[in-house]
Amino acid sequence: VWFDSGSMPFSQEGLEKLGSPAFGQVADFIAEGVDQTRGWFFTLHAIATMVNDRVCFRNVLSNGLILDKNGNKMSKRLGNTVDPFTMLDKYGADPLRWYMMTNAQPWDNLRFDEGGVDEIRRKFFGTLYNTYSFFALYANVDDFTAAQSGPDHSAWVPVEERPEIDRWIISLLNSLTVKVLVAYDDYDITTAGRLIQDFVCDQLSNWYVRLNRKRFWGGEMDSQKAAAYQTLFACLKTVALLGAPLAPVSMERLFLDLTGEDSVHLQPMPVADETLIDIALEERMDLAQRCTSLVLALRRKVNIKVRQPLSKILIPVLDHSLADKLEQVRPIILSEVNVKDMEFIHDTGGLVHKGIKPNFKILGKKYGPLMKEINAVLNGFSQQEINEFEKATLEGTYSLSLASGPVSLERDDVTITSQDMPGWLIAADGPLTVALDVTITEDLRREGIARELVNRIQNLRKDTGLEVTDKIRIVLEDRNDVAVALQDFSKYIAQQVLATEITMAAAPSSAHDVEWEEGTLKIRIEKS
Repeated sequence: VWFDSGSMPFSQEGLEKLGSPAFGQVADFIAEGVDQTRGWFFTLHAIATMVNDRVCFRNVLSNGLILDKNGNKMSKRLGNTVDPFTMLDKYGADPLRWYMMTNAQPWDNLRFDEGGVDEIRRKFFGTLYNTYSFFALYANVDDFTAAQSGPDHSAWVPVEERPEIDRWIISLLNSLTVKVLVAYDDYDITTAGRLIQDFVCDQLSNWYVRLNRKRFWGGEMDSQKAAAYQTLFACLKTVALLGAPLAPVSMERLFLDLTGEDSVHLQPMPVADETLIDIALEERMDLAQRCTSLVLALRRKVNIKVRQPLSKILIPVLDHSLADKLEQVRPIILSEVNVKDMEFIHDTGGLVHKGIKPNFKILGKKYGPLMKEINAVLNGFSQQEINEFEKATLEGTYSLSLASGPVSLERDDVTITSQDMPGWLIAADGPLTVALDVTITEDLRREGIARELVNRIQNLRKDTGLEVTDKIRIVLEDRNDVAVALQDFSKYIAQQVLATEITMAAAPSSAHDVEWEEGTLKIRIEKS
């Protein structure tokens, strides 16, 4: 008796072997092309039913087709095929695998774009590598090892005693673990990969590490510094464990370099500690990130660099809860956007002029025949009525009176805009609105120059191969703008770049030319 599916024939002897106890287990899942639904999938079930009187597998991951980037089926005739071995040689197995796993669900057709593979390699794997390299650089300087506190980390700084930024990323890490394990259990590898990728790029690297760099620089290994190392170590280790099924080679290298333990593939999956998940803290930090993004977008709008300090942010608040949340993350916001002060205002009259109009895409489905009447009423709203609408829809709905009767509106049913005030820029994200004072005073300008000098000197330190702990002497080209900035900020500059001496000269010898405004600036640095 033969059962043929493709190139997999089964003889009578083969069927008898399949019926032995060794082959009696039911597979958790099987993956195969969608075109094999009535072929290979059915044949396996038919064989298992006849031999073992049970199904062959419990779940199916049905793979879609791989198309070119324009959505066309690949064929030699069209010349749009891709050599997988070329991709493997060029980008590596893990970036290619991660791209194919996360770009689309397995059962959907995948539009293969080589640029997408390169983006994954740079943005995700590059970011993860740079994050580990940052950790390793300073951990080696401070001789930090996870084993210092024993195999169970019993001597680590208790999480509840760590700074709020540490508790936030640990909360997010445990939330990530819960979500990824649920996705894996549901065979939803695309969601699992995207969750890990967003955590590494957006939260761990772009927020936690960036906000905590100074905790790793210099100084003694006190509890605050130890907590930073321990927190970042835990994040990297958990990411390696969670990502191992999707990137087995890269996560193996990361895990071994990080821990020195046995293979990552011999470790159990991490277990989330849900007592460390603080939803309120995660919401506050998300609010800080959104506020920061709005202010940075306003800076880009008028081409003001982040290193240039500004004086004030105004935030209209509709209730005390929003103000309380923002107040708790005030230092983070002001530091990230380089603004001196943040003020909450409850009466926006004369400061922020808002407009309101229907979101036709959403409201049209709800109240199609009434859209003209709704639009007319909203267009006549006063500033006070817009504020009342915002307050009502924070956690509920707003009853809009029409001639034909009242209708209930939610926040997403409308679009609320804010107009810029003279000397200010305004942006909004849902209920969050920020106004940024873009006036640059002479004092702010001098501080901005000092920050630019720090940036140029730090880049020179890297380019000249100085160690992160090396102290230096600096000679700057004598220019009016630089001299004025040094009068007030020489101490700040010295602290930031580990300088023991800063002097000026008309033409410093053996100096480097660095980009400066529309020209160059000569700077000489030497190890002291």
